[in-house]
Amino acid sequence: MITSVVRSASPARRGRTSALGQFFSEPKARIGFAIFVFFVLIAVLAPLITPYNPQSTLFIPLQAPDARHWLGTTGNGQDVLAQFVYGARTSLTVGILAGITATAIAVVMGMLPAYRGGTFDLVVSTFTNIILVVPGLPLLLVIGAYIHQTGSLVIAIVIGMTGWAWQARVLRSQTLSLVSRDYVVAARLAGAPDRHIIVHEILPNMLSLVVAGLMYSCLYGILAEASLEFLGLGNINATSWGTMLYWATQGAALLNGAWWWFVPPGLSIALVGMGFSLMNFAVDSLANPRLRENS
Repeated sequence: MITSVVRSASPARRGRTSALGQFFSEPKARIGFAIFVFFVLIAVLAPLITPYNPQSTLFIPLQAPDARHWLGTTGNGQDVLAQFVYGARTSLTVGILAGITATAIAVVMGMLPAYRGGTFDLVVSTFTNIILVVPGLPLLLVIGAYIHQTGSLVIAIVIGMTGWAWQARVLRSQTLSLVSRDYVVAARLAGAPDRHIIVHEILPNMLSLVVAGLMYSCLYGILAEASLEFLGLGNINATSWGTMLYWATQGAALLNGAWWWFVPPGLSIALVGMGFSLMNFAVDSLANPRLRENS
């Protein structure tokens, strides 16, 4: 009896089925989602877009875009379009995996200690604050020097494990404000286990924060991977947007006027970032009625 009252009392359960429809009703969400899907399709359909191997060096170096090579060739005689579409796979995979890893750690490290409270919350909060004040990029550079020439999976996990603290801090603050709500107290009195309360009563009320954090973490993962590869601290033999920028720099593409070598990956990183930002603005507008009224 009490459990049914608790379930009906949780505000996150009312109107949840229309959340997706409200999200896509925002023009910013539709534009951002379209940008993201566009690059996902490029990555998935890479073999159908170009017949060339991205590592093949059989073509004329620094050839300008033409009917055969739509984005020209690199200084090593590789097809830029092939590198671009296959590089999208690596960059997006690393970014999304890093974002999921960071968000999962943030949810656990932010919500569970805040719900339990006491010494456990104090210890975890102190550890989070220490991680929070450590500069992210220098830490990645140091770690990248030790994991040099490793696979994309390792890079994604490392990026995710170093980028969770800020999101955990936000989730902790929100959890502290929710643990005293009536429906949470009612669930405790009904004897619901802690895992059920956190997952079914508290987490649904913070989905906008979790989704926003996931989007920014994915964007951070893409930028961090590109930064490591651009500096030569990743696997420079892999094909990604970051390694394209690295080899374009090493090949003096700017001095040689080979704009087709570095513009596609750089512009794509910016567009993906804009897509995530637009979707996040839409999530903020749905979660904050004042933003929706002013938009």
